[in-house]
Amino acid sequence: MSFPLAPYYAVIPSAADFAAFAVTGKAVVPLAAVADIPALKAFLKSVPQTVDVKVDIFATDAGVDQAVELLNSGVSQVFVAPKLAAQLVEAGIPAARLAVEVASAAQIAEIPAESAIFVNETVAATLEPLSRLVYVSFERSTDVYAAVKLGYTAIVCHTKLTTNAAEEPSKVSLAAVLLSKLVTDRPDGLYTTLVNDVQGKSLGLVYSSQESISEAIRTGTGVYQSRRHGLWYKGATSGDTQKLITLSFDCDGDCLVFTVEQSGVGFCHLAQSTCFGNYSGLARLEKTLLDRKANALPGSYTQRLFSDEVLLAAKIKEEAEELTEAVSKDEVAWECADLIYFALTKCVKEGVSLADVERNLDIKGLKVTRRKGDAKPKFLPAKAEAMAPAELTDSRIVMKRLDSATATSAEVAAALQRPVQQTSDIMKLVQPIIDLVKTKGDVGILELTEKFDHVKLASPVLRAPFASELMELTPEIKSAIDISIANVEKFHTAQLTETLEVETCPGVVCSRFARPVETVGLYVPGGTAVLPSTSLMLGVPAKVAGCKNIILASPPRQDGTLTPEVVYVAHKIGAKAILLAGGAQAVAAMAYGTESVPKCDKIMGPGNQFVTAAKMHVQNDTSALCSIDMPAGPSEVLVICDGKADPDFVASDLLSQAEHGVDSQVILLAVDMTAEQLEAVDEAVHRQALVLPRVEIVRKCIAHSTTLLVSSYEAAIALSNQYAPEHLILQIEEAKSWVAKVNNAGSIFVGAYSPESCGDYSSGTNHTLPTYGYAKMYSGVNTATFQKFITSQDVSPAGLKSIGHAVMTLAAVEGLEGHRNAVKVRMDKLGLL
Repeated sequence: MSFPLAPYYAVIPSAADFAAFAVTGKAVVPLAAVADIPALKAFLKSVPQTVDVKVDIFATDAGVDQAVELLNSGVSQVFVAPKLAAQLVEAGIPAARLAVEVASAAQIAEIPAESAIFVNETVAATLEPLSRLVYVSFERSTDVYAAVKLGYTAIVCHTKLTTNAAEEPSKVSLAAVLLSKLVTDRPDGLYTTLVNDVQGKSLGLVYSSQESISEAIRTGTGVYQSRRHGLWYKGATSGDTQKLITLSFDCDGDCLVFTVEQSGVGFCHLAQSTCFGNYSGLARLEKTLLDRKANALPGSYTQRLFSDEVLLAAKIKEEAEELTEAVSKDEVAWECADLIYFALTKCVKEGVSLADVERNLDIKGLKVTRRKGDAKPKFLPAKAEAMAPAELTDSRIVMKRLDSATATSAEVAAALQRPVQQTSDIMKLVQPIIDLVKTKGDVGILELTEKFDHVKLASPVLRAPFASELMELTPEIKSAIDISIANVEKFHTAQLTETLEVETCPGVVCSRFARPVETVGLYVPGGTAVLPSTSLMLGVPAKVAGCKNIILASPPRQDGTLTPEVVYVAHKIGAKAILLAGGAQAVAAMAYGTESVPKCDKIMGPGNQFVTAAKMHVQNDTSALCSIDMPAGPSEVLVICDGKADPDFVASDLLSQAEHGVDSQVILLAVDMTAEQLEAVDEAVHRQALVLPRVEIVRKCIAHSTTLLVSSYEAAIALSNQYAPEHLILQIEEAKSWVAKVNNAGSIFVGAYSPESCGDYSSGTNHTLPTYGYAKMYSGVNTATFQKFITSQDVSPAGLKSIGHAVMTLAAVEGLEGHRNAVKVRMDKLGLL
């Protein structure tokens, strides 16, 4: 609860007048004329973070616009007449931001329950106890203490207040007002006191007395009551002094709260920031940066940041860009921390404190009107400019629409443009992670898992056989997984090929046969969605191919365990071990091997930008000798539909992909559809999206997705082949007949009753597919992904006679006499020359 008294100023106060009673944490100032608003705004910027400013609006020319302007500028409440209060509520202003002036108790019933009441002392005397905030303005100071005891907040002109009752006994004593509200059940009569800094961090627990409270208010410093030594002036001997900012108390009135500005080493006698340990988070960072600003070594990076404006500006822009590109929870947290570090460096450089920043955050939090939501044009590419407001409001969830008949080729290309992947920038973060795993092995994995997943593990690996309690599932879930495994296994077993043997010419027999990749690493993502289906889509083909060692990797949950579905699949496919790690560290562990993680020959599986960057790195590192399945990007779907498609089916297919992540891409090619048919699809998208648990992710994904109108099936297929989607869904007439025309796609879903979800789980095909247009040159994961193919040739003397002369001729052309001679000596001995 805040201080039970608010000083009233007849005019906007000077700095000295305000500071005298700032300990109350309040100020009531008048708006005598609309022309005074600029001065009021200037005053608002000058007050400390902890002060609530309230404005008494009695200017005859003031109305809704002026009240809103003040509330948006940081005023916590406005005192208004009932008529203006009704207008403000009708305009959408929260009733809690209003204190409504009433002339009688009878008027109170007409005031919104959330609003405060503002009365004079005469009306207050007629009130029954109210369960709402009541301000009472006083002329006769003798009545103040009794009113505060009743639970009212007194408003008293600052000229009638004092912080030193001994010198000004006729005035209202701030200490006496506060004490009239406090209670204690301690035998010694002391008040339990919590000491906080201006950010609300608890510094310590102490005690106060009537004398120490009066002295703290008089001196404006931290003064407390020692149970052994009397008054305790904080910092009098240590130098770690305190400036008193505000006084308040808890909801029961039995705990006093000092908010102070602490100087020196800290509050605690153990030379630490607080009695509960040192600062953490932003407060700790601010303290560190202040120290670095004062003591940075000449030429050091820190010193350069404080002295080189261009470097610091570049780092802030770089980190802001990386934050906008982050996708997973860990990436966003990492990049946000980087941005805050450099932003706070800028603040410290310019003498701006966290308290200053938080004061501005509080002002933003007090705003009662929404901004339009546009960014500056230079930060908005042409495609994003139209979708920015939709992402920031509760507007209709609808895809952009473009008619290919009237759009330019550039506009069509822009609609099909995928989100930009900044792999090179991500590698700056990934490289240290890979290096740490390479040098520290298991210890490095455990450190990174604790850092990124916030889980402290004893071992990074679970080894088979896996304990039954780690895969406890309902019969229904086990049955679903078993059905899916059986179908995927059946389809992938059919992909096994027999040895190919061809006699290319008499006596020359060439063959080709498959052998499994011996040790494979399967990456199963965690993050915004746990995907146990990925473990079976990767694990079943590995089992079918005959891989000797199957290693899974997946980030652990908060309790250090894995989702039981993943463990169950690992058990079913015969995995040797599960690495309890995610991200680049998991890829590095499988690529290079550690004490506990076998080195893998090939790594498969989808993942975020960190995982993709790490996979691309290890496949190009000859010291790793590790290949990967394919590059990866955000998940995507392209749906082709016509006017006979069911709008609900189309919408559900679009949304099933949109819920993957905000960077997923959803494209709808609408073949010769009318405006009414397109509207039916839009309506179904909005309606179905609103009931999805991941609606906010869907909203952001749909905002940058497009419905593209095309005139024919041929045009739709041509655009699809150009786009090369991960998932292609054909909800068109005679859908099966168009499959032969598809050249580029990860997987095709044919007809109205073939949703992409079936391929994700149970139909039998694989859901690990090429994204980002890589379907033009990569296949999705299949049995051959886990195999390599060896060729052989068996050449008889007759065969040597058939091709020997051709071999020697070509070897001579290339100047490789050793090659020529290997054939020549054989043919010579056979008498074939």
